[in-house]
Amino acid sequence: MSTPAPVRARQSFRHEALLWRDRSDYVQELVPFIQEGVDAGEAVLAALIPEHADWIRKDLGRAAAQVQFVDMVELGRNPARIIPACQTFLRDWSGHERPARGVGEPIWPGRRPEEVLECQLHEALFNLAVDPELPVWIICPYDAEHLDDEVIAEAGRSHPALSTAGSYQGSPSYRGHAHAQEMFTAELPAICGRPAEITLTGRADLKATAEYVSLQAALADLWSHRIVDLTDAVRGLTANSINRGAQRVRVRLWTNPTC
Repeated sequence: MSTPAPVRARQSFRHEALLWRDRSDYVQELVPFIQEGVDAGEAVLAALIPEHADWIRKDLGRAAAQVQFVDMVELGRNPARIIPACQTFLRDWSGHERPARGVGEPIWPGRRPEEVLECQLHEALFNLAVDPELPVWIICPYDAEHLDDEVIAEAGRSHPALSTAGSYQGSPSYRGHAHAQEMFTAELPAICGRPAEITLTGRADLKATAEYVSLQAALADLWSHRIVDLTDAVRGLTANSINRGAQRVRVRLWTNPTC
């Protein structure tokens, strides 16, 4: 018998992880959650991978038209875009006067380790990014059947509550703000391989650096728009470093980070 989430005396921020194992778990837990929000007139966001969005749409029927669906594969290509997208949704569709709820699925089987790490940082920072008094309820589904045990364990550290198809409990491993701070300030993992490298000693070197980055990106067979994006990003970062007083800036580029 399923243990329902507790009813609160007032609406406030809730950030929970759903540990599911099959399609039945997924829809039986999330469709009623979404339907309840629609029936209550709440703003509802579903940021899911396409396959799972299709599951939800099919079971919701006509109510699906009242849900704002977002393709998480596209949005989550850069995990740093997820929190701003949620904040935009809350600003445009919710607020203290209108409760909101959503389903956010930043991690799924097949994500590269670097992407998973960034998504885990997103999950921890989400607890800091939302006003605790804002009436928004977010559930993040995790595929407990196929994701690594450590990924599931990390979900417990970044979500105050955990649920499954038959249970609901506060997360005993939740670490709150301190965990987000630790993750945000942690050293980045080492990258395998030998990088291409160039050093700037002043603003006069910016043009040469941009040309060098563009050349290396072209040699790595990036698409033209990706070359432009990368070059612009490096130019902006190096210029900001010099403007803040850096005497020298070292730019390193890895074309194949896989060992």
